[in-house]
Amino acid sequence: MSTPEPGITSSDVGSAVKREYLEAIKLIERLHRQFLEVVKTELDRIGVEDINNIQALILFNIGEEELTVGELTNRGYYLGSNVSYNVRKMVENGYLVQERSTHDRRSIRVRLSDKGLALCGQIGDMFERHAGALTESNIAPEDLNAASVSYRQLERFWISMLNFNLRGTIL
Repeated sequence: MSTPEPGITSSDVGSAVKREYLEAIKLIERLHRQFLEVVKTELDRIGVEDINNIQALILFNIGEEELTVGELTNRGYYLGSNVSYNVRKMVENGYLVQERSTHDRRSIRVRLSDKGLALCGQIGDMFERHAGALTESNIAPEDLNAASVSYRQLERFWISMLNFNLRGTIL
């Protein structure tokens, strides 16, 4: 951290960092909720009622791959306790095919069914429309990149806090 300007104390800088940090956290939460609402609205628009917005995003992130439930969790997109529930519901509603691994019978692999692939394509179309609309807006690719850089920095910071905590250091 750089030295504060004359007349500005480190306490002032610390207060400003705390204020901006808390604002960033609130904004991340609000953006996430708004994005989930956008996905829900898209599902409503295309008449899909047997899957929720979170499940639709899980499908989109699986795409053409075949993964274990553990791999879904490890990718960091989903809370562990909810992944199994969401996978079960998507299997019940015909979006996912679930099979035991041939290599490890304890492991269950999932992949998208034809119904899941079709919805995945529709969600992909939604993202294409969003990208097109963004090119018409005042949000430049550089702005999105700068936001992503900041999000990755926060992610690395939070991971480092977790790693410190795992070694017994107080957060």
